[in-house]
Amino acid sequence: MRRTTIKLGSLAAVSMFALALAQPAQAVQSAGTGTAASSAYFEFTDGTDNFVFKLTDSAKIQQARNILSGVETENVGVMGTVVKTPATYNKPWKYQLAPSSVSFFGMAMEVCDASISYVNSHLSEVGGALLPGSTWCPWQSKLTREITAP
Repeated sequence: MRRTTIKLGSLAAVSMFALALAQPAQAVQSAGTGTAASSAYFEFTDGTDNFVFKLTDSAKIQQARNILSGVETENVGVMGTVVKTPATYNKPWKYQLAPSSVSFFGMAMEVCDASISYVNSHLSEVGGALLPGSTWCPWQSKLTREITAP
């Protein structure tokens, strides 16, 4: 019975992770022209450190702005694919998020959770045992602000 419970729990966890990756949150459209800059930069915190990421998709840019303004309250965590090269706009970290991979989540699997500094300190392990597929979803992530282009 215990083996069955663990197996079912593991299957449910994997299913939730797949769902989070396969179905990014819906962007809330704002009134107005519907246009956005070709890129925008946002900062989030994990409660200890701050991390800056770039968005290039107008719907995701609007979604991030909706999170900051309080319009979007459910899918507010930041997730994306770790790129193991530094970005000038994201100092002092040795990595960045691929702009096209960024999405926002309400729930995600533990396998993609890690703090900003932990990922930085263990960057060589990302994509293997740490953050399989290089997918990072810090559970404590909270958007703090939009920043001007560097």
